[in-house]
Amino acid sequence: MVKIIEQSFEIITKIDGIAIIKAIEFVARTCYKTKELITENGESAKRLCKILVDRGHTAMLEFGGMIHVLIISNRGLSHELVRHRLCSFGQESTRYCDYTKNKHANEITVIRPLDLDENLHEYYTWKTAMEYSERTYMRLRGRGISPQIARGVLPIDVKTEINISTNPTEWRHIFKLRTSGFAHPQIRAIMRGILDEFKRKIPVIFDDITYEELKE
Repeated sequence: MVKIIEQSFEIITKIDGIAIIKAIEFVARTCYKTKELITENGESAKRLCKILVDRGHTAMLEFGGMIHVLIISNRGLSHELVRHRLCSFGQESTRYCDYTKNKHANEITVIRPLDLDENLHEYYTWKTAMEYSERTYMRLRGRGISPQIARGVLPIDVKTEINISTNPTEWRHIFKLRTSGFAHPQIRAIMRGILDEFKRKIPVIFDDITYEELKE
């Protein structure tokens, strides 16, 4: 029986928000020769980072370091995500993963679509298609077809785990595109969740990105 799960994410980097904005401040004040204005408590970093964001001088935010997030969603989402080429990616491979093995519970796992109500006939149609894909994959593997060939019948909603790591400037770019009301529901939900967490953990540098401003 095919396993259906909700998509999710985990921030792998142990985020110290003050340390991030202080690193940005150090570089920016090197440019402006104003290091004497740095305060130990991070208040000067908050003020300067806000100025950088307001002025669109986000190149300095690259010095905030790489922030690593693990996303569990479907292959469709990952195909959109890897278009952000200034990121590093590491992804679960359908070529090398054999879903007939015990560590995969001898089943495929798929991601529940956010825009299909479970009470609708269309959801039943989707679930039936997922189950058919699983049976076909298992039949091919049972006949000795390799995982890298059998994977051709796997659905785009099959679960994948993808690691993404990039700097705050590129995260801002991703959020502006992928939290928009025009984005696909799956990636929009994931990115809004990550953005909300970043706002809680890192002062100032993501505060200007709001859903309303992005044409909800």
